Amino acid sequence: MEMSKYTDMALLYVSQYGLKIIAAILIFIIGRWAVKKITALSKDLMLKAKVDNTFVEFLESIVYFVLMIVVILASLNTLGINTTSFLAIFGAAGLAIGLALKDSLSNIGAAVLIIIFRPFKVGDTIEAAGTIGTVKDINLFSTILEPIDKSIVIVPNSSIINGNITNFSQRTQRRVEHVFSIGYDDDLKLAKETLMQIILSDERVLSEPAPLVAVSELGDSSVNFVFRAWVNVDDYWDVHFDMLEKVKLTFDEKGISIPYPQMDIHTNKIEG
Repeated sequence: MEMSKYTDMALLYVSQYGLKIIAAILIFIIGRWAVKKITALSKDLMLKAKVDNTFVEFLESIVYFVLMIVVILASLNTLGINTTSFLAIFGAAGLAIGLALKDSLSNIGAAVLIIIFRPFKVGDTIEAAGTIGTVKDINLFSTILEPIDKSIVIVPNSSIINGNITNFSQRTQRRVEHVFSIGYDDDLKLAKETLMQIILSDERVLSEPAPLVAVSELGDSSVNFVFRAWVNVDDYWDVHFDMLEKVKLTFDEKGISIPYPQMDIHTNKIEG
């Protein structure tokens, strides 16, 4: 009698919930398969449209997550479970996670802006967030820069977007610029001619735009020249450093002084 009671209860539950459980499982399995297909299709379409790979991966994750939530809620709803409470829980959890990860989310938002507006790309040399270097990677949270010393600098994307960005690779040419000083007792015309000769003797310097050497300031203890020469982007750093060395060596040969900070103290002898 007791066994028959439990058998009847089991048959009752199976008759009431068996089909619902099977339907929920089928919805989940088929839905998951469909989500994978839709996600893969959307990824292929974005890649064919030449959307940036970082942005493609980001959108792929978002599409998969959102569609899987829909499938799970549909499965639970088939079982007769009220999904309204789950939506409220997901909303509250999303808000809590958003507040806890607001800095990370701001970096993700900045990454989306970088990918959409493309102020720079991998391989460009930029100055951003106080760092100059070649862009090695752009991910959802940071941009990887490689300065000239070959170190690695990880810069949060939000810091880049919130500041000025200088892209040195958007143009094929770049200007080498220095300021050189001579003493007031030195020959100004000789110094100016010497600086121009140094520019013109370097084959890497372009004739257009024309180079420039001009007096920029009569300082407290020196006459200052602005020194500008245009070169191809790939030659910039070599010319930048070579010019510093050439000017110092040539000034030494021609007896042109480069002032340095000093203080003259005059004493008066007081006779008692």
